[in-house]
Amino acid sequence: MLMGILGVAYVLWQLRLVLSYDQGNDTMRSIASAIQEGAAAFLNREYRFLAIFVVVVAAVIYVLLREWQTAVAFILGAIASGGAGYLGMYVAVRANVRTAAASSRGLHEGLRVAFGSGSIMGMSVVSFSLLGMTILYLIFDGNINYVTGFGFGASSIALFARVGGGIYTKAADVGADLVGKVEQGIPEDDPRNPAVIADNVGDNVGDVAGMGA
Repeated sequence: MLMGILGVAYVLWQLRLVLSYDQGNDTMRSIASAIQEGAAAFLNREYRFLAIFVVVVAAVIYVLLREWQTAVAFILGAIASGGAGYLGMYVAVRANVRTAAASSRGLHEGLRVAFGSGSIMGMSVVSFSLLGMTILYLIFDGNINYVTGFGFGASSIALFARVGGGIYTKAADVGADLVGKVEQGIPEDDPRNPAVIADNVGDNVGDVAGMGA
């Protein structure tokens, strides 16, 4: 329990530190804002569907096993996994522009921002898992049979987030390449190609939120 609380405290401290870094010039801020908006829109829509899935599966678990404890653990695991993924994406889309701005001042500065923002994702996964399992262990008087529902819920959300984000990532990547390199003959990730924004959104929701969940 203590380690989980300390982990969450570190996440909050590091989050505040990362958000305090410079975001660069107006052009960088504008592009970053578009990526943030797109990533948030995708993840909000995905999580709305996943919420329905979680409720339905929790109800099925209760009906089949007649154990409300396992159903509650499943829901808590899903919330922990989804929360870690959402937090990771929230940080990533804001750390991207800050890392780019810091890198213009030197490699060390850019690495510090990138490493700090990445540690938020890793530490939140571990901390949320520790807190969730410890709370369930205490509530259910040490019965670990109910705690298995926590892992099932976390794994379910992680699976959907990874697959859903991965499909969007590849679709946006292929679409941007077809329009840019094949049809218009411009280089990959060229700022003249609006689909590059969708490609960058896909990188965040798939490689960050999906992997982090």
